[in-house]
Amino acid sequence: MSIGLENRLPLSEKVFRVNVEDENHITLLHKLASTTQIDFWKPDSVTQIKPHSTVDFRVKAEDIFTVEDFLERNELQYEVLISNLRSVLEGQFDSQVRATGHSYEKYNTWETIEAWTQQVTSENPDLISRRTIGTTFEGRAMYLLKVGKAGPNKPAIFMDCGFHAREWISPAFCQWFVREAIRTYGHEIHMTELLDELDFYVLPVVNIDGYIYTWTKNRMWRKTRSTQAGTTCIGTDPNRNFDAGWCQIGASRSPCDETYCGPAAESERETKALANFIRSNLSSIKAYLTIHSYSQMMLYPYSYDYKLPENNAELNALAKATVKELATLHGTKYTYGPGATTIYPAAGGSDDWAYDQGIKYSFTFELRDKGRYGFVLPESQIRPTCEETMLAIKHLARYVLEHLY
Repeated sequence: MSIGLENRLPLSEKVFRVNVEDENHITLLHKLASTTQIDFWKPDSVTQIKPHSTVDFRVKAEDIFTVEDFLERNELQYEVLISNLRSVLEGQFDSQVRATGHSYEKYNTWETIEAWTQQVTSENPDLISRRTIGTTFEGRAMYLLKVGKAGPNKPAIFMDCGFHAREWISPAFCQWFVREAIRTYGHEIHMTELLDELDFYVLPVVNIDGYIYTWTKNRMWRKTRSTQAGTTCIGTDPNRNFDAGWCQIGASRSPCDETYCGPAAESERETKALANFIRSNLSSIKAYLTIHSYSQMMLYPYSYDYKLPENNAELNALAKATVKELATLHGTKYTYGPGATTIYPAAGGSDDWAYDQGIKYSFTFELRDKGRYGFVLPESQIRPTCEETMLAIKHLARYVLEHLY
């Protein structure tokens, strides 16, 4: 299946990985980024590059020679992760599932996901209800699914997917989670207990406008699609838009940048809707989980500062046990730790914000992979990725249930 890709992609964009040894290398990459349009995959921007790290970025076909020449001239060690992005993008749709309409082992368009939220709710009225918590910049309804057996005053876990539009594996996981919950309820003891004792609020796609844009116009789009006076640049990074050290570090005030923090905290309708819902349900929400990709990490606060959370030892032990559980199925190795030191400092993130609201268990998952495919993980990896992540979420949920506060 090709989604008009051939019209949108030059012949062979490449994705590079550069080894950064020292400050001099960082300076060189700043220089390169200032003269050539580069799309940073990891970290999210040139400002977040640290010594002794690797940097992944996408380069347009017409700039490849310039970039390779620059890297070689300056003796920067690099490898090409993806030599022809177009063919990898077309190869994304490699699922052997021949379903028309919604499939848990394929990437689904927003239209298909929206219809699915309605269908899964009407088919499972005892376990799922659906509500709208707000609308996006372009006026689309933001659907939240509440998954769990009805009961009074139940504690809850809030989970969202699809903050960054191009991270397609993320919404795929939220759909998978819902399916597994209803499929195994009453058959599998742990899931049955979790749904009897807890509610899960699942927001399948936060950044719906951006997600649609990745299907129709630009597969590599990241931000929302909001516009504002005084600039022709579109969109805000929704995960830099929360009121948690807003725009202080690892975020940009330039509307054209990928990590633009927005004109103000919660300026985006999407982040405002999410924040409002959590604020009004704070007494019941005991954990906040946000699903991103890629790099196989489990992060906890803080990202906006190098300070550690009050219950750092507990979060660290929980993350360690959770990634150990995740690895039991396919051997996938995750790293874990506080956001600022484990990946990079970034202000305005939803996990830090949720933690500062008093939600003790707040985690960001960065799903597969480590860069071989990056944001263009093939459909054939949806099942194994979701299966192992499911183990992690269940482990975490059981822990939360045993440590209610």
